[in-house]
Amino acid sequence: MSRINVIDNNNANAEQQELLDAIQSQLGMVPNFLKIFANSPSALRAFLGLHSIAGEGSLDEQTRERIALALAQQNACQYCVSAHTAIGRKAGLSNSEIEANRAGSSEDVKAAAAVKFARALAEHSGDITTAELLEVRAAGYSESDIVEIITHVGMNTLTNILGKASRVDIDFPKVDLQLAS
Repeated sequence: MSRINVIDNNNANAEQQELLDAIQSQLGMVPNFLKIFANSPSALRAFLGLHSIAGEGSLDEQTRERIALALAQQNACQYCVSAHTAIGRKAGLSNSEIEANRAGSSEDVKAAAAVKFARALAEHSGDITTAELLEVRAAGYSESDIVEIITHVGMNTLTNILGKASRVDIDFPKVDLQLAS
């Protein structure tokens, strides 16, 4: 049971309902974490704007999902691990790739550098080493890509914190936080 109110059709004001309807029309559903965000229409609009901008960049959908999976696991957010496992599969990630991402790597050499870099950013609150920055550049990521990785780290950290603080009910197939051995 969520510790923060879930906003839905039964308790939404006009502004909240408009936002939920827009999400429903785009996704065909309104994930529970967005129903938590809807408590503050301003926060929800800010998140949706950031999510939209982050999706327009040069990082491909699979790499964005790899980063989301790595951070959800690192931050121990079961809601986000479950959500991004489902979204990652839809984006074409295999089960073995999802496991690698959750463990902080990737079966793809270039993507592994992005995942490793994202985890270092989160672990050290952005205080990465020059070697870590050079490593992600050497893997073929541009300055634009690096800024986008940083943006995805911030966005995913936000959703991980929201998921954990609210203890939002998982509305995706539930995935255990413990990694397979």
